[in-house]
Amino acid sequence: MSALTLHPDRLFPADETTRAIARRLYQEVKDLPIVSPHGHTDPSWFADNELFPNPAELLIKPDHYVFRMLYSLGVPLVDLGIPSKAGLPVEQDPKKIWRLFAKHYYAFRGTPSRMWLDYVFKEVFGFEEILSDKNADAYYERINSALQTEAFRPRALMERYNIEWLATTESPLDDLRHHKKIRESGWKGGVITAYRPDPVVDPDFEGFADNVARLGKITGEDTTNWKGYLAALKNRREYFKSFGATSTDHGHPTAQTSDLSVAECEKLFAKALAGQCSKQEAETFRGQMLTEMAGMSIEDGLVMQIHPGSFRNHNPHVFEKFGRDKGADIPSQTEYVNALKPLLDKYGNDNRLSIILFTLDETVYSRELAPLAGHYPVLKLGPSWWFHDSPEGMRRFREQITETAGFYNTVGFNDDTRAFLSIPARHDVARRMDCNFLARLVAEHRLPEDEAQEVAIDLTYRLVKQAYKLD
Repeated sequence: MSALTLHPDRLFPADETTRAIARRLYQEVKDLPIVSPHGHTDPSWFADNELFPNPAELLIKPDHYVFRMLYSLGVPLVDLGIPSKAGLPVEQDPKKIWRLFAKHYYAFRGTPSRMWLDYVFKEVFGFEEILSDKNADAYYERINSALQTEAFRPRALMERYNIEWLATTESPLDDLRHHKKIRESGWKGGVITAYRPDPVVDPDFEGFADNVARLGKITGEDTTNWKGYLAALKNRREYFKSFGATSTDHGHPTAQTSDLSVAECEKLFAKALAGQCSKQEAETFRGQMLTEMAGMSIEDGLVMQIHPGSFRNHNPHVFEKFGRDKGADIPSQTEYVNALKPLLDKYGNDNRLSIILFTLDETVYSRELAPLAGHYPVLKLGPSWWFHDSPEGMRRFREQITETAGFYNTVGFNDDTRAFLSIPARHDVARRMDCNFLARLVAEHRLPEDEAQEVAIDLTYRLVKQAYKLD
């Protein structure tokens, strides 16, 4: 079996001179606190602080990076114990699920998931051999034993890995009971929520009309009309703020924004509730809601995150049987310059607004996103994300963004994960890759090393806290 090693110079430049600079920069940031402002971990973990039941529940079932790869190799999701909304019987034995994962671990070679998982196996659990079908049971038993100890409760892990802030993501229909329980427990861990309104602002979201009706019941507003609908959305934003939310999160198919008259909004909203929107009308409604949300952010101070460009639930077979977020979301071509213009015409020069833009379309980095963020004061650029949360993706991001937008129109790193233990692994990769990039600038005499040290700290810690108002 191959030895499991984490080379101290991994991801650093091969050139000795540049590598030495990267090492020095990394020493400045490697132990800084982790700020995770955009993620999808389960808030009940921190509310209940219960022991994780087994390795499969911790490392496989929450991680769509893992099970999408296995599914691509022909492994049925039911065999991985992924819950089925269709009522299909699924594998219940976590050891069988783990063995199946281990049997296919070879498929992750060269992927970011392999780096993250190896980090967890080595740094968290102390393994000396790479996972395989031959040592699967030994892996399982050691991890399972560790998970029965106090040191592996969620709150203890958060403190162990120096996670200063961690945001979960909930819809306006969520009562935030887990965040309420966290607050009432007296625990001082920095777990907050983020406001994700997609279920009540997207006419194509399943159950949209019913969701809007529920929103009305929750808030006491009349959501059958446009004015009451907007009032209900504002109501929930304030509720989320009361539980620490500093940001909103918008996962639209495109970056289109709109600026319609009130009469046009009322007419379109009525069609959306009746399920009568055409494809273009649904897109126009979503675009109007981005502009409405920007106006609300000016009023209440919530930072606005827009991450378009994912064709959600591309595989209808998987969606029908297992629901959303099962590894079947696919990147699509995305345009920003014309799409964002209605919103920017209205609010783009208002310093009270802060918008963080993401993309899954790397072709727009230097052509659209960097020039936009390099001009409009309301815009900042989110990091390379999701499919591009990789060493190569991070390198391409810095190379194409920095020349026009600089470092200070970006917001550091976020891990966007459901897999709790991958958080320190992902942040370590980001820190190493930023030090790699900065070391090259120093070696090429484009940036003094003392300034590179300051930038490294900013990219790791300061910028994310400023951008998400976590100071």
